[in-house]
Amino acid sequence: MDIFKGQNLLEFSDCFKTDNDCKEYLTNIKSKTPFKCSRCNHIACQTRADFSRQCNICRHTESATADTLFHKVKFGVRKAFFICFEMATSTKSLSASYMGVRYGVTEKTARLFMLKVREAMSSSGNNPMDGVVHVDEFVLGGREETKVGRSYNAKKKKAVTAVQLTEDGKVKRMYAMKIDDFSAQSLQYIFVNHISRNAKITTDKWRGYSPIAKAYDITQIESNGGLNFKALHTMIHQVKSWIRTTYSWVSDNNLNRYFNEFCFRINRSQSKATIFNNLIVKMVNNDKINQAELISN
Repeated sequence: MDIFKGQNLLEFSDCFKTDNDCKEYLTNIKSKTPFKCSRCNHIACQTRADFSRQCNICRHTESATADTLFHKVKFGVRKAFFICFEMATSTKSLSASYMGVRYGVTEKTARLFMLKVREAMSSSGNNPMDGVVHVDEFVLGGREETKVGRSYNAKKKKAVTAVQLTEDGKVKRMYAMKIDDFSAQSLQYIFVNHISRNAKITTDKWRGYSPIAKAYDITQIESNGGLNFKALHTMIHQVKSWIRTTYSWVSDNNLNRYFNEFCFRINRSQSKATIFNNLIVKMVNNDKINQAELISN
């Protein structure tokens, strides 16, 4: 089976008409890595009618969804594929309540599976941003009396974002992550996880960046009400309005997962034709996650 390309929902539904079509797609992706039996470690197997793989020695059978983020999806692999397609190819995604109505599952079921998809959308960190990079911190939440600017004891959720710019000043890549406060200890993680030591980084004059400048090439300039960071502040406005208008509220535990989803689509905006396949590959390569892990993390 060839990889699916495009964003057309009708073409997608024609390609994946049954659960078996989806299992075949998963099996093709899994076949790119050598088989190893989870019981006896044998490396030879046979493919069965439902695209499961059976070990030649101990006869242990591994389903097409085993050890992936589709593990034990009880509402059907085809519905799960459609949810992945919606989340990958839409510009703003859908809330769990609407996704549940759309595909005939409960809101809780839709929410938990969408959290799994967002886990798969996280960056591997293998390709840090280089070139011109702008970094800034921001908050999410309503206005609080007497709490302005970078107030440490405010209830607003704190985050930091970094964007890599093209030569003409357009956004090439973006990453965002939740932070506990605006100290250098918290701000450093976006540098360590997503920014190359060779990048030319520009920030505002917040003192939290000064200690990080010992390890990175950082230039600090006045923000000028955001005018000196137009592309960066446009992306901050977009992610804040996306969360506010689509979901209205996001818990602290899940905020990074929502950032994963937003950045996943932004970073692959130039390769929309293969964005669904890219997501499914990541879903297959990620280890299975149970409900308890989703809720606790």
